[in-house]
Amino acid sequence: MRVPHLMNKTLYRVLRWVPSVILLGLSACANQQPKPDHTLATTSAAPNTEPKTAWGNYPPLQWHGAAKARASLLGWQSHTFASKRATQYTAVEVDGRQALMAWAQSSVSMVRQSVRVEPSELGDIRFSWKVPALIPGADLLQRDAHDSPVRVLLVFEGDRSGFSVKNALLSELSKTLTGEDLPYATLMYVWCNTCLAETVFVSPRTDRIREVAVQAGTDGLNRWLDYTRNVRADYEKVFGEAPGALLGVGIMTDTDNTRQNVLAWYGAVSLTTPAVK
Repeated sequence: MRVPHLMNKTLYRVLRWVPSVILLGLSACANQQPKPDHTLATTSAAPNTEPKTAWGNYPPLQWHGAAKARASLLGWQSHTFASKRATQYTAVEVDGRQALMAWAQSSVSMVRQSVRVEPSELGDIRFSWKVPALIPGADLLQRDAHDSPVRVLLVFEGDRSGFSVKNALLSELSKTLTGEDLPYATLMYVWCNTCLAETVFVSPRTDRIREVAVQAGTDGLNRWLDYTRNVRADYEKVFGEAPGALLGVGIMTDTDNTRQNVLAWYGAVSLTTPAVK
């Protein structure tokens, strides 16, 4: 699609949304692998210490079933955003398990991996996290307070011909600014300060990003929480249609809207295909 006139009112409204949408989009297509990043060295440094550039012993995306061969050989890759301070991610050992520590200071960035899992092979995703404290003032219903101490993101393939005008413009502008299209659909698992568990949010920035609050309020703080979610069932619940292929998995801790600090840890992430349930 060709963008018409730069000063067109519709385009002007969309442009105001672009930076935030790009931040929350995880474009990780199987045929467009992310550039290799440096490996992060394992460190037990204090949260306010700048980590070395190494992933250390944090486990790569784990697989159970036939989809294993479709994972990116590059493993986890960091992804930062222009004009935004980056969240620090550091491989550590916490309570006897290998983990990825996230330390956000008015910041946002993500760790992601490209995959290719066909719809017929979609099964469960398993992940865990530990959060000592919530983000003061965070509110997933408000665009200017839309932060979460932990996020696990899934990106899906789909037919963009059905995009609204706004989403089509956002996708083209995202491609121009970052080299990556706005993903067809992004499903996030998040922690909500005030809502009820299992609340579904449509992003205030684009309806192509939808979130499920798998944890809510202060219950579960400062201990490991483990989750098993059926990817197909969750996608159909929040988008109202069958999913396309899964193209990417990501982790993100963000406080760029609330301008707060937050600490969190992520355990290993794994995918299971239906054949081995």
